[in-house]
Amino acid sequence: MSSSADKPTRVQGSPMDQVSVRRANLALVLAEVRSSGPASRAAVARGTGLTRATVSSLVGELLERGLVREADFHQDGSVGRPGRHLELDGRTVAALGLEVNSRYLAACSVDLAGRTLQERRLVHDATTRGAEETLRALASLAVELIEDAGRAGVRVAGVGVAVPGPVAVATGRVHSAPNLHWDDVPVAERLRTLAALPDDLGVVVDNEANLAALAEWDHSHAGVADLMYVTGEAGMGAGIVSAGRLLRGASGFSGELGHVQIDPDGARCACGRTGCLETKVALPAALRTAAPDLLPEGEEGGPGRDPQEQAAELMRRAASGDPRTLAGLDEIGRWLGTGLSIPVNLLNPEVIVLGGYFAAVAPYLLPSAMRELRARVVAGDAALCRVTGSVFGFAAAVRGAAGVIVEEVFADPGRVER
Repeated sequence: MSSSADKPTRVQGSPMDQVSVRRANLALVLAEVRSSGPASRAAVARGTGLTRATVSSLVGELLERGLVREADFHQDGSVGRPGRHLELDGRTVAALGLEVNSRYLAACSVDLAGRTLQERRLVHDATTRGAEETLRALASLAVELIEDAGRAGVRVAGVGVAVPGPVAVATGRVHSAPNLHWDDVPVAERLRTLAALPDDLGVVVDNEANLAALAEWDHSHAGVADLMYVTGEAGMGAGIVSAGRLLRGASGFSGELGHVQIDPDGARCACGRTGCLETKVALPAALRTAAPDLLPEGEEGGPGRDPQEQAAELMRRAASGDPRTLAGLDEIGRWLGTGLSIPVNLLNPEVIVLGGYFAAVAPYLLPSAMRELRARVVAGDAALCRVTGSVFGFAAAVRGAAGVIVEEVFADPGRVER
């Protein structure tokens, strides 16, 4: 048991304490408006347990910050003049999401209601152009969207960045990204410098699969407590939601499913090890197996080729009945099912969401994947989870990057200037 000396001393009623309480109450009121839809001040007061006078003051501040707006007059059944509904606004506040992929860069901005404001996608070979040149190109995308938002009267509240590899989220450094050939890259620091971002504009860097998992969970599976998102592009990674929260692990490096050894006699992986799962099921492996002409010899993705285009061509060939493509995707599905059985047996998720190219060709992967998965799940059908394709496809990670900033605004509305 801790003694009183172990506890921080707080001066009740101090200015700092009052500021903290007000910021917390701002978030409470904003969350109530967000979850309840159009609601009167009286309804917000009932829902939050705050006094009407306190709610009125807080709503005034949220109106000034452009986070809520007043809708039409309404009568809620009580005696007195009709009031006005409060509803989520946020049209003048944007969250910026960025993504670094081995073959492309992506950017999008969304408002607080999740509506897409702008989108950009740029073919970019990060594996050969290096970290610094790639971050310069990413910074240019960020500046373009921030300036466009400013001309439209929209303020950017923060920047989220998705990167394929283990990330130290607290510092924004990429620990290692084998498919980019990056090691210990200070992404947040360099992006802030290269894009000349102001000090008060937050930059959050996280693993692409983690952010994609959050995007899918928030959009389509919010009622699911345990979910795993699996991405298949140049590499393979997983984002895990456990008990409704992102599972990061002790050092924040969880989810490296693609680097589980599944074939000791298999091919050498970009990480330097042999027989990793991603050497069997990531997009380059799928192209070698199902459509080798799309992957020129010696090229791990085809020069200048967008993986979204390659996935679409795989789907077109499979739909047309091409025997090589169908046989290849069936083989990929078997390896995928084998790989998925590992986290299913360990974590027992309710849903697995397939992203990247997996989502594009899911109808041709799932039959063999599910057969293999069913055969390998120790607890049998009782532990067999639902496997489905991503609703966002290749855009899941960049949407998740923007979504992290949206959630930060809801957690602390005071960060948005009046």
